[in-house]
Parts: sequence; C-alpha cells; structure tokens
Amino acid sequence: MRNKKSIIIALLAVLLFVGVGVGSIQANTSAASNTRVVKDNKGKKVTIPKKVKRVADLWHANNPILLMLGGEKDLVATTQLIHDNKLLTKLYPSVKKQAVPFNGDSINTEELIAQKPDVVIGSDPAQIETIRKAGIPAVNSMFQDYKGMKKTVTLTGNILGGKAVKNAKIYNQQLTDDIEEVGNLTRGAGTPSVLHIVNKSDLTKVDGRKTIVDQWIKTAGGKNAIKSKGNMISVSAEEIIKSNPDIIIVGNTTSKKALKALKKDSRFKSLKAVKHNKVYGNPTCIFQWDRYSVESDLQLWWAASKIHPSEMKDFSVEQKTAAFYQAYFNHKFSKKQIKQILNGEVLK
Repeated sequence: MRNKKSIIIALLAVLLFVGVGVGSIQANTSAASNTRVVKDNKGKKVTIPKKVKRVADLWHANNPILLMLGGEKDLVATTQLIHDNKLLTKLYPSVKKQAVPFNGDSINTEELIAQKPDVVIGSDPAQIETIRKAGIPAVNSMFQDYKGMKKTVTLTGNILGGKAVKNAKIYNQQLTDDIEEVGNLTRGAGTPSVLHIVNKSDLTKVDGRKTIVDQWIKTAGGKNAIKSKGNMISVSAEEIIKSNPDIIIVGNTTSKKALKALKKDSRFKSLKAVKHNKVYGNPTCIFQWDRYSVESDLQLWWAASKIHPSEMKDFSVEQKTAAFYQAYFNHKFSKKQIKQILNGEVLK
C-alpha cells in the first residue's frame, strides 16, 4: 500500500514538472513570436517587437532617413533640431506634433517613456545605454562613411519593416551606383586640393581625413587639403595657409557669404581659392548635404561639378537634384528652389 502511495506521489510530481515545463516553453514561444532581433551599427543585437508602430528617433540625421523610407506615421518622438526644421516639417507636418525628449544635449527620459516607443534610434552610446536601462529597446545608427550610411538605411528599414525594407534597398543601390559613376567621370582628371570648412562663423574649424567629407571629396576627384583626421576639427590658420587649397567649400552658408567671409579675413584673403573665386557654400535642403544625410548622394554630384567642371559639363546637377527629391521624398521643387538649394540657401 505504502509503495502504491509513493508511486502516485512520484507520478504527480512528474506531471507537475512536465506541466510547468510546457507552460514555460509556450510562454517563451509566444514571446519569441512577438519579437525579432536587429543588429545595430555597433554590432549589438537588439530585440524589438515584431511589428514596430512607435519609433523615437533621437539622432537628427536619422530622421530624414526614417521619413524617406516611409516612417512618418511611426514617428512618436524626435529632436529639437528636426522639430524646428521648417522645410522638413512643411513636407512632413505630423513631425511638428511629436514629442521632443532630446534637445541636442540631454534626454528627458520621463518624456521619452511617456511616448511608449517600441524602439529608440540614437547615436550617442551613453544615451543609448541610459535608454536601455529604462527598459526600452535602443539601437545605435551612427556612421562615419558611405558604407556605414548604407548600413544605417538598412537598419532603419528593417526596424520599420514592410515597404521600408524595399525602399532601403532601392536607395542603397542608387548610392552604390552613383559613387561608382562619379568616380568614373572624374578619374584621371587630376586631384585639386579641397578645404571643407564647417561654417563661416569659425573659418579654422574644418573636416579632416577618415570622414564622410573626406570620402566625397575623393570620390568627386579631389584631395583633402587637411592632413589631420576627424570631423569638425580645429586647425591653426597657419595649417590652412600652408595647404593653400584650390577650392574651398563652406557649410551652412551661401557661396556669396562664404567668399565674403574669407576675403574679409586678412589671414585667408590671399589663398589661391579665394583669389580665383573658387569658394562655394555647401548645399542644404531637408538636411545638410555634406555630412550624415541621405542627401549626401547628391553631394557627390555637386562636388564633382565644382571640382571638375569640364568633366561634368554634360551633366545637370539641377535635373539630378529635382529627380532625387521627387523619387525619395515625393516632392517636386521648383527650378528657383533647386537653384537656391545648390547655392547654399536654406529653404523654408
């Protein structure tokens, strides 16, 4: 009798164990079926919902990428810079209504959590870690060159899912083709030296080598006048004078204002590029063309037309620019607006 009782108790224990195991497996299976894994630009595997419906995009440059891929309806939080971008919010009015938990320096975590994002896209490792500790999936989409930019476009498309995946592939193929074509057009035409100044308010803050600026200068058939490495680095006036560039490109301003600023500065008014009026304001539209922007595809063509005008004489930057915004942002700019963009003017 005692043996029978022991056997019954043992069977009940086994059944209980099996039941718990099955329940655990079912729970894990259910959780797995509702999630998926993406790998961010730092190689981190991040688990996100299978269907992402709410995205907080806290890197300025990634917002135009997300919008280009069709993610306007999914965006629930953005940055102050994007919120205040008059042209972007004119093309995508809903962006103006989204929360702004990131002012460019710090994140308001409480406001971010209140938006209930399925995933956060960022570029600052420390901020991303803070967000992850708050229990929100976060990916790092930072990049430094065209290869990295294509990874970011793919990553953003994979997060959004659906048509965005196909849109990302189309854009990346276009960029790959354009890099090759611009390189072929300018190859063998010489390599004028090009200085890229960040903006006219500080003429000694420039972009050095091993950057996306350096990459488009090379692809467009030039060579960086600065030998130091890095984005937005400060160099001495003597280093700029010694480099004596053939061409100078200045970000965030027009060609006219850029030339005026350099002529006004006694240190730089005698530079070869200034004396020969080879100074240009870098185009800006939805975002700055010269760095971190999907519009950097157009930067290749525009830069080549300035560095090698003879080799590019049969190519229309105006037509290329108009077709790009029609194809990727579904917007038709007027000829006057295209001219303003190429001249470095800010559209509103």
